[in-house]
Amino acid sequence: MIPRFLIAAAHKSSGKTVVSTGLARALQQRGLDVRTFKKGPDYIDPMWLEKASGRACYNLDFNTMGRDEILRFFVDRTAGADINLIESNKGLYDGVDLHGADSNAAMAKLLQVPVVLVVDTSGTTRGIAPLLVGYQTFDPDARIAGVILNKVGGPRHEAKLRAAVAEYTDLPVLGAVARSDDLEIGERHLGLTTPGETGALAVLIERLGTRMAESVDLDALLEIGRSAPDLTAQPLTQPERYAEGLRIGIPRDEAFGFYYPDDLEAMQAAGAELVFFDALRDPELPDVDGLFIGGGFPETSAAALAANTSLLADIRSKIAAGLPGYAECGGLMYLCRSLEWQGERHPMVGAIEGDAVMCPRPQGRGYTRLQGAPDCLWQVDSAPFKAHEFHYARVDNLPAGTRYGFKVQRGAGIDGAHDGVVVNNLMAGFCHMRNTAGNPWVERFLRFVKSRKP
Repeated sequence: MIPRFLIAAAHKSSGKTVVSTGLARALQQRGLDVRTFKKGPDYIDPMWLEKASGRACYNLDFNTMGRDEILRFFVDRTAGADINLIESNKGLYDGVDLHGADSNAAMAKLLQVPVVLVVDTSGTTRGIAPLLVGYQTFDPDARIAGVILNKVGGPRHEAKLRAAVAEYTDLPVLGAVARSDDLEIGERHLGLTTPGETGALAVLIERLGTRMAESVDLDALLEIGRSAPDLTAQPLTQPERYAEGLRIGIPRDEAFGFYYPDDLEAMQAAGAELVFFDALRDPELPDVDGLFIGGGFPETSAAALAANTSLLADIRSKIAAGLPGYAECGGLMYLCRSLEWQGERHPMVGAIEGDAVMCPRPQGRGYTRLQGAPDCLWQVDSAPFKAHEFHYARVDNLPAGTRYGFKVQRGAGIDGAHDGVVVNNLMAGFCHMRNTAGNPWVERFLRFVKSRKP
């Protein structure tokens, strides 16, 4: 038995992450083993869910994962949990595919998970009824099991909403969350702020948990979760430990934190040791065989990154000497010669002879499709693979003859046609990869690092 429910909404910015984070914390405060998942390619919302539940939050993504792969992965990561919470992205029926093959509703049907709809009730009363009826009837196979009224204006507003839901639908109202500024998670250019940027993090998460415990019928929610049918799948295969003895350096701090936990787990399962360091404060790299720099917000920490001149010099010299590395988005920006944002330019590592510039509008956003180029360091076969990008930065002044590891079939990448700048044993691009059957980048990267180890 896998108790589970999916938190969805009619549209984005309905408060799903606030509600999901608070529910995860409230259930965890009951002593339950809470596992969390996020539908789609997202780094920030899972950070909140991880902090609330005390466990890693995993992504379920139709773009990079096959349906059977999602099912097997989900069953594997839910083993032994008391309750499993999946947070959707955007609205229940939203997705790229016109017929909803990649929607949250499709995920709900694949995993046979009941849906709890979070409705932003701002400016509506009786109008909630046709919305709910429409969502129920649009796809009856996506079982909406209850509704949480969010951003409620007061007791009178709540009473009108509850009356309309009771009169026109058969859905139970599981709770009503009052509109309150102290429940908001701030937004910024890439979406919500990360937990590390939010002051009094522990206090905020406890507040969210307490408010959801007061506002939502948790017992009814758990009953919905336990009503989900049995779910079985073939077990995942365990990889061989081909990377024994490898040490992979990974920055994890205010500037860099966009890592898929299962990608890191795949490295460990292969035998690699993950060595985390702080790019803002550590004076030099730890003793490592390879470097993986994920995305994040180097622009907001640019001054501090630039001030750590000894680490910048150490990384630059070791990449020049052949240290294998891979970097994504923010990591690419960090490895450039400089980083410019809001009129200020700061020196960066300089391993890549280009200048990163933050722009007022996104330069690349959405799902991408890449193909290995002749200069790809990992000998990627000719089959295209899927990834994603979301960056406001561009890279200027790259020299003529710059080598690239990937050809872009869909998306922006670095110049609309290429991604993955290649310098010595380093490859760095804007696209984010996920270690899946269609793109086993972790194994390819680690085997490349091993091949370069003296």
